Amino acid sequence: MLFNSFSFLFFFPFVTGLYFLLPHKYRWLLLLTASCIFYMAFIPEYILILFITILIDYFAGIYIEKSTDSKKKKYLIISIISTCLVLFVFKYFNFFNLNFAKLARVLDLNYPIDVLKIILPIGLSFHTFQSLSYVIEVYRGNQKVEKNFGIYSLYVMFYPQLVAGPIERPQNLLPQFYQKHTFDYKRVTDGLKLMAWGMFKKVVIADRLAILVNQIYDTPGEHSGAVLFLATFFFAFQIYCDFSGYSDIALGAAQVMGFKLMRNFNRPYLSKSISEFWKRWHISLSSWFRDYMYISLGGNRVVKWRWYYNLFITFTISGLWHGANWTFIIWGALNGFYLVFAILTDNTKMKIAKFIGLHKIPKANIVLNVLFTFALTCFAWIFFRARSLSDAFLIIKKIFISLFEFIINLKNIILKSSIITSNFISSDFISFWNTNSKSIIISFILLIFLTIIQIYQRRGSLIQIISEKSLLFRWSSYFILVFAIYYLGVFDNTAFIYFQF
Repeated sequence: MLFNSFSFLFFFPFVTGLYFLLPHKYRWLLLLTASCIFYMAFIPEYILILFITILIDYFAGIYIEKSTDSKKKKYLIISIISTCLVLFVFKYFNFFNLNFAKLARVLDLNYPIDVLKIILPIGLSFHTFQSLSYVIEVYRGNQKVEKNFGIYSLYVMFYPQLVAGPIERPQNLLPQFYQKHTFDYKRVTDGLKLMAWGMFKKVVIADRLAILVNQIYDTPGEHSGAVLFLATFFFAFQIYCDFSGYSDIALGAAQVMGFKLMRNFNRPYLSKSISEFWKRWHISLSSWFRDYMYISLGGNRVVKWRWYYNLFITFTISGLWHGANWTFIIWGALNGFYLVFAILTDNTKMKIAKFIGLHKIPKANIVLNVLFTFALTCFAWIFFRARSLSDAFLIIKKIFISLFEFIINLKNIILKSSIITSNFISSDFISFWNTNSKSIIISFILLIFLTIIQIYQRRGSLIQIISEKSLLFRWSSYFILVFAIYYLGVFDNTAFIYFQF
């Protein structure tokens, strides 16, 4: 079931209303049933796969807690391998199988294994990682085993964050299922406001940008570098508004019922470095890889070359987590390279900034760092969005050729006061503009509005800021938001981008 579907418009208030009407001891059962219905709205049979994962890690947790040290590790390994095997079969088998088949053809060997004709279950990577976090925390002694099978199942299946996170930790979510949540007007209305803001980002900004981005990225060979540059810029905001919009709806829906989920985004495009970006983007996944992989490899408490390796391999694997395609692996590796290169050149960057006097203009230095970080992020997004590596390299080639021509012709542009003299603004761009000018203008207006809001949020959360305003301002804001969703929203049941992961 999609958050941006009419079915959810009825599902959410019905489940929430029933939740507050039921006695506390039956509420977990209602939420578990509702979560099953929510998940089965996609492909009903695939709930059995989810059940297998739940079953494996539920019993693994019990055996880990009651076993001695040597057996604890054994059960942990069995749990991790078994759970990841389910993920491998559905998400990665065909990818590795096809690559082995290509290698076999190069070596002129017979390779008889066919691809599996299966569909990836929605959100499999998310609830796999949430399940693994439970057994790892039990193994580390940070979490008591959950003996109530229904409550543990609900921990994995809690519908607001079931298919696209945030990836919760057992210490945060499990205790909340035992707490009695009463109806609190402010908490409920704040949750609804957060859901509305998330819906605005999804259907008004992300889905509107998606129309333009898909049109260009699906046929990159037919477009000029300028058009591809615009599409890449738009995709950066599309994926942010799509995924952070989902997270806001998830957090808001949980908050209405009294549950507090971890924050997943914190204005990532205002980051001054790639390191800061990954502390602000998809926080639940970044912290998962940090806590369970990067630190386990030794983190930065090792010799330098090993530290660089730990960073690089962690981000490369995080790229593979996103999808079984070389584009995602390159995207992850590229972000790992960014981080390692930033560490290696940190002193050099400081010397350059001091040499040109940027340290005397701190605000200008901040703006340049934010723009440079955003540019690096956008470049990496090309690999994330492109359908194949060949498409990605074609897009990069076209963009850089157009930018180079633009720089070469910059003198003529200034002297003649015309940007049309540059090959960067090609006939293809003019044609694309003429066809989509209204959508492009609306998109830029929305992005300017979003950026202003993000900058203003330095003072606190958007809901908190609005709550401090007058009654007239508050209700005017709510009306404008609902009005914008209704009249500017794209209601074609477009799935959230991260559902594919």
